[in-house]
Amino acid sequence: MAGGSGTRLWPFSRKNKPKQFQALTGEKTMLQETIARLNFLKATDIFISTNKKYFSTVKKQSQGLIPKKNIIVEPALRDTAPGIGLAAVYLAAACTKTGAKNVPKEDNDEVMAVIYADHLIRNPKEFQKKLKIAEKLAKQDNTLNIVEVKAKYPNTNLGYVKIGKMLKEIEGNEIYSFEHFTEKPDLTLARKFLQSYKYLWNTGLYVWKINTILNQYKKFLPKTWKILKKIQDSIGTPKEKKTLETYFPQCEKISIDYGIMEKTNPANVRIIPAELQWSDVGTWESIYEELSSKDNNLIRGEHIGIDTANCLIYGNHKKLVVTIGIDNLIVVDTDDALLICKKDRSQDVKKIVEIIQSKQKYKKLL
Repeated sequence: MAGGSGTRLWPFSRKNKPKQFQALTGEKTMLQETIARLNFLKATDIFISTNKKYFSTVKKQSQGLIPKKNIIVEPALRDTAPGIGLAAVYLAAACTKTGAKNVPKEDNDEVMAVIYADHLIRNPKEFQKKLKIAEKLAKQDNTLNIVEVKAKYPNTNLGYVKIGKMLKEIEGNEIYSFEHFTEKPDLTLARKFLQSYKYLWNTGLYVWKINTILNQYKKFLPKTWKILKKIQDSIGTPKEKKTLETYFPQCEKISIDYGIMEKTNPANVRIIPAELQWSDVGTWESIYEELSSKDNNLIRGEHIGIDTANCLIYGNHKKLVVTIGIDNLIVVDTDDALLICKKDRSQDVKKIVEIIQSKQKYKKLL
């Protein structure tokens, strides 16, 4: 999934080049890091779902890594439920085309994983292992499986899942029942969740059979399912492009969590805890927390500092950034904008972007 906007990482993340296309956490862009993390798969089995605005960027950054035909383009922004559903029908069509399982497209038994191109995962071996365990669960039990991580701090920008009892072990990996989601709790509730072993951060790493998830759409998002079915029937025909552009924008705009996961029977869901060293890198503070050494600075670009501690300082490599006597600050310098804020206020960058959107003279900075 590579279609997000990443507004809380402004001014690096912009409307035309959001965080998944930026080298925020390493030398490669986050999209390229995600593809590299999937090196245990065949390139032909990796698909990128994005929106039409980012098609050329995705094509450029994935060139030589995955086939161009594996880029799925959403013609409109309809949130994650329609986006994941569209990916599912394209994957079903691809499996049918290659003769996988030799089954009709409406009864496809292949397993798909939903992976976000703008997340940081620093333990790729654990990531690979848990995906394979989730695949086994999907095949054996026909369940909706989520790879989740322990909360590190009371994050109010993430969703949480409450786990139930341990159901079994697969190759030494514990599998838990699922009780319910809580989306973006307030600080008091997030602190309470942090103290309980029963609550995990929701990573959005879903693994399920293609036909299993499409049946969930049929049950809980019937209008969207009918549209997806219409698109699926057109794939590979001369009507494909027109059908996609005409009908996909009519899908209900809703997230996969609200549209499917909160409605499905909890008995159909399995939780797989993992030590992924994961972050959604949703704010500058989260990047600092993941990549900095304790009581140290995280620096990109040219910097000289005196009595500078616990800061994130990202320059554009074109000029020297100098700091004196500062602590716990975010400093992000680009060609046309400079951000300075307290580290624990970095989530408010999204509010700045909203203000910029309302002022004509600044809109070029979006």
